Amino acid sequence: MSRPDLGIIGAGRVGTALARLAMRSGYRVFLANSRAPESLKLVAEVLTPGATPVTAGEAASRGGLVILALPIRRFRALPVEELAAKVVVDAMNYLPEEDGIFADVEEDSRSSSEIVQGFLTRSRVVKALNHVGYGELEEESLPGIEGRRAFALAGDDPAAKRAIAELISDLGFDSLDAGPLSEGWRFEPGTPAFGGRYTASGLRRALDAATR
Repeated sequence: MSRPDLGIIGAGRVGTALARLAMRSGYRVFLANSRAPESLKLVAEVLTPGATPVTAGEAASRGGLVILALPIRRFRALPVEELAAKVVVDAMNYLPEEDGIFADVEEDSRSSSEIVQGFLTRSRVVKALNHVGYGELEEESLPGIEGRRAFALAGDDPAAKRAIAELISDLGFDSLDAGPLSEGWRFEPGTPAFGGRYTASGLRRALDAATR
């Protein structure tokens, strides 16, 4: 089955782990960071062999799906025009204890993904792939197996959510629709779902148990 090309903006531990999983499932991956593609030469050779280093704009324009795996404080540097009309996976988290206080998120009552959607007004943002540790991605991937670990997703566009549910399945996990993007807070840092190992039924209970 033909799969869309995948753009990943963010070449840290999460981005590179997702790149490896995606390539194993037959995706062509375009990997970018905040610097020039030349800065990713060693990363591509050692950590993500087969991925193509590109600029962030190229990752956005060439990816049929685009994953944001960079620190959330950098979201205003994203290539807005190239991401227009794209299905964009927000895999970012606001972790002030690690990244410092970020007023854009701290002073806004919306979930972090709603803030990103408000910036990428012409993109179709789906919150997903954010509530699991990078080391667990490859350790717990089980392509084609039922009852495996589940990942939540939230978004306002049904077609975009279906596309990301297919991506999650290809990566080796079940998916659980948590509802609209405004419900993405249910699997942000500090909630029962964040970092927990759940099948779909357990994840649903964890989402329901979340409090603000």
